[in-house]
Amino acid sequence: MPQPKLYMLLLGCRPPGRHVEQHDFFFGIAPSLKELIPDIKSFWPETKGNMHIDAWREVTAVDGYRVEVTTELPIQNQTLFFINLGGYLPQKFEEQHYTLLTVQPDLPSASRYAKETAFYQQNQFGKAVSHIDDKYGIDVDDVFKIQDILPAFQKAMYHLKLTPLEVLTEDVIHLGYLPLSKIG
Repeated sequence: MPQPKLYMLLLGCRPPGRHVEQHDFFFGIAPSLKELIPDIKSFWPETKGNMHIDAWREVTAVDGYRVEVTTELPIQNQTLFFINLGGYLPQKFEEQHYTLLTVQPDLPSASRYAKETAFYQQNQFGKAVSHIDDKYGIDVDDVFKIQDILPAFQKAMYHLKLTPLEVLTEDVIHLGYLPLSKIG
C-alpha cells in the first residue's frame, strides 16, 4: 500500500454571484493527489465540485525538517504551522497575500516568525497595517496548526512527524490551472 502524503493545495473557483475567482487553501493526506478529490469537494461544498487547483505541493520538507505522515503520535517539541499574511501597498486597490509554512515550537513563536518576514515589514503604511489573516477574516493572533485544519477523519487517523534534515531540501511547487477532472 502506498505511503500517505501531506498535500497543500491552492483551490480556485468562481462561485455563483461572484465577480472574481475566489481562492482557499486545503491541506489533506492521501497516497496520491487523485485520491484527495472527494476530500477536496467536501472541503468546499458551495462550489458543487466546480473548482480547480491553481498550485499544489507534496509537503515533505519545511524549515530544515522532514515532514512525514504517520499513524502513531510522535513525541516532538515542534509543530507545522500554516500562516496567511495580508498587507497593502500604496495605490494598489487590493490586499497582497503571502503564505508560508513554518516549523515552530508554539503559536506565539510562529506568529513572531511571520512578523519578521520581509513581506510583513514591507506591506504596510499609515493605517494600512500588515496582519495575519485567518481563513475567514483578520485576526493578528490566529495561525493554524496543520494538524488542526486537516479533514476530521484524517486528523483522527494521521499525525505529522517532524525530523531534522541533515541535507536541506525544498518541495517542488506545481503551478498552473489544473481541473479536478484532469488529475491522473
